[in-house]
Amino acid sequence: MRRGILSLTAVGLLTVGGVAACGDGEDTGPGGATPKVGVILPDSASSARWETADRKFLQAAFDAAGIQADIQNAQGDKAAFQTIADQMITNGATVLMIVNLDSGTGKAVLDKAKSQGVATIDYDRLTLGGSAEYYVSFDNEVVGKQQGEGLVKCLADKGVQNPVVAELNGSPTDNNATLFKNGYDSVLNLKYESKEYTKGPDQSVPEWNNTEAGTIFEQMLTSTGGKIDGVLAANDGLGNAVISVLKKNNLNGKVPVTGQDATVQGLQNILAGDQCMTVYKAIKQEAEAAAELAIALAKGETSNVDTTVKDPESGRDVPSVLLTPKAIFKENVKDVVDDGYVTQAELCAGEFAARCAEAGIS
Repeated sequence: MRRGILSLTAVGLLTVGGVAACGDGEDTGPGGATPKVGVILPDSASSARWETADRKFLQAAFDAAGIQADIQNAQGDKAAFQTIADQMITNGATVLMIVNLDSGTGKAVLDKAKSQGVATIDYDRLTLGGSAEYYVSFDNEVVGKQQGEGLVKCLADKGVQNPVVAELNGSPTDNNATLFKNGYDSVLNLKYESKEYTKGPDQSVPEWNNTEAGTIFEQMLTSTGGKIDGVLAANDGLGNAVISVLKKNNLNGKVPVTGQDATVQGLQNILAGDQCMTVYKAIKQEAEAAAELAIALAKGETSNVDTTVKDPESGRDVPSVLLTPKAIFKENVKDVVDDGYVTQAELCAGEFAARCAEAGIS
């Protein structure tokens, strides 16, 4: 991966022949046709973000530019994913933006779109072997590294000696999950090799299924005789599944658990002391960067980006926009609220009002 990561200050500065790709007042595509963008989100079960954040931020960006957008969710169904793509192409989408469910399905959709002259963007997840013209995401190895470093901090804060660490990884068909694991293993493997930590169970969760994650973690806890001192959970949904099991065993708050996505549930778990950290990815920035590229493509333009990511399957260098994530602990949960990603009202409802006040969220 070549660095040169664009922060959101770069969004709005992507250029088309020296002219900003967005905000030029035009609302027609090639041949005077009205531009239309199709967006396929993956599900709403693995993470709340797809419906609560990505959808609204993408829609807002397209609306502001006067671009028609058809945003649909495949709800984890690969057949539905392909059907939605076919319908979008048939209905005149000039750009297709996807969050793949797996690279095989994603590649088939991207290749079909390309064969019909539809421009394509990989959003958040890179489709291995795919043909997307752009890839917009976060630096996902950095996300994983922040998780690993976060767990190290949380274990140190608790003064745990020679902790047994369990790893609950994301879906094996999601390239992001691979990158997250590369990141946190780069931190944790050093601890295992030095014998500071003991490597415990290490398992992936098919399709990021939170229910299955709970079953897997319960088996992990049983197999170690209850001896798990820290859990690297790859996102907040998996983390909450772990916490539910820990609660049944009166271990919540005693065993540090990581997360990712800064969901309301994840942040509440942090305020409650049951989750030690999460990783905040400014989805608004990601959505606006992707929308800017899509709008330019819909108008028959191309944008210049200064970063590429190498597709490990095809070897292709994919023009990319990569944003920088942020580690969130109890002391800086307020940052996520201040950024507008979650509201004080939803985070601080009911029993969490007092916890928010303690964290300076008022």
